[in-house]
Amino acid sequence: MAVFQGAGVALITPFHADGSVNYEKLAELLEEQIAGGTDAIIACGTTAEAATLSEEEHSEVIRYCVRVVNHRIPVIAGTGSNCTATAVKLSREAEAAGADGLLLVTPYYNKATQDGLFRHFAQIAESVRIPCILYNVPSRTGMTILPETMARLYHEVENIVGVKDATGNIAMSSALMALVDERFELFSGNDDEIVPLLSIGGSGVISVLSNIAPRQTHEICQRWFDGDIAGARREQLRALPLIRALFSEVNPIPVKAAANLMGMEVGSLRLPLTDMEEKNREVLEKEMKKYGIL
Repeated sequence: MAVFQGAGVALITPFHADGSVNYEKLAELLEEQIAGGTDAIIACGTTAEAATLSEEEHSEVIRYCVRVVNHRIPVIAGTGSNCTATAVKLSREAEAAGADGLLLVTPYYNKATQDGLFRHFAQIAESVRIPCILYNVPSRTGMTILPETMARLYHEVENIVGVKDATGNIAMSSALMALVDERFELFSGNDDEIVPLLSIGGSGVISVLSNIAPRQTHEICQRWFDGDIAGARREQLRALPLIRALFSEVNPIPVKAAANLMGMEVGSLRLPLTDMEEKNREVLEKEMKKYGIL
């Protein structure tokens, strides 16, 4: 039940000046990603500002992405919520729309015990038939799926197939990989840790960097899979200064600024996110030029 291998883009959501979703621009971004070699589209994740999309917008963006991509590469829909019932509703709608898989973030704000996490994710996954990737990002949610809980979910719930790991804790990631088998899909949730997680059996990355450098991000993974370990390492290290600039402010503030610097015209952000501070934008522009994408 593998979803994809390689570099999936955590796609930004473009907005018009009035704050509404710019679907025409979204179609352009999707075509550019496919042409750039991206291995999967992740719609309505953190980078998409999903927290500020209404439920209606959320489902419509997913439907639109599925329709435009039209089976050329997988579309994974971000349908997680801190309300289990809401996540079930969004997940069923994404499945009905034709999404190839789901990305389910840990419940934020109200949090949960490890048993609560198990029951939350199990109930969502069992409400659909398509594969589910869990999203472990404690820096944004205040919750960590412990390796034992993740392994239990994988072994006991048939369509839970892996995790987007943004813990930044390689020891914890390694402990998880020791509890699962080779079919488990481990995706780096941090662009600066693609190669380290590939080295412990990872399947790729769900990437912010791919929004502005899809070919290069794909290449980091592809070199690894082709056995060019030195090449993968070289490309990972070459990207680090740009990656640091892309996370100099809270995601997706910098990546939207970067996209606009490249002429993509993706618009601004919805509050409470604001435009990038000038001093940080200047560093970002400098690193984009050094990386060769501007």
